[in-house]
Amino acid sequence: MRVDGRCHCGAITFEAEVDPESTGICHCTDCQALTGTAFRVTVKAPAEHFVLRGKPTVYVKTADSGRKRAHAFCPTCGSPIYATSPEAPRFYGIRVGLLRQRRELVPRRESWCASALPWSSDLEALELERHERQP
Repeated sequence: MRVDGRCHCGAITFEAEVDPESTGICHCTDCQALTGTAFRVTVKAPAEHFVLRGKPTVYVKTADSGRKRAHAFCPTCGSPIYATSPEAPRFYGIRVGLLRQRRELVPRRESWCASALPWSSDLEALELERHERQP
């Protein structure tokens, strides 16, 4: 599936070919801290099918496992763009919230569920507050 997206301010744009079946939710505490919310939703893009325009800032995080991940974000607005291997990336984990096609990318898996916030698996129990779309 062909996707395209941009950071919040538009300084960074990208296009990719992704497999919708690779869309997933991660509940690890790093993803919670890096997003400022309960989990992160990503979709995998092979490196050869990922085209980036603009220059993100890259932060390399060493996880508790010892595995290193390069996290890219917009230096202007702070939008997280992707995570990948810091050396010779084969795939990019694109942040689904930045994609125009985000409604079509339904998560197929969850990981690090032991770190999930207890309420995050029962969102249907919450009261809905509807807002009109802003122009």
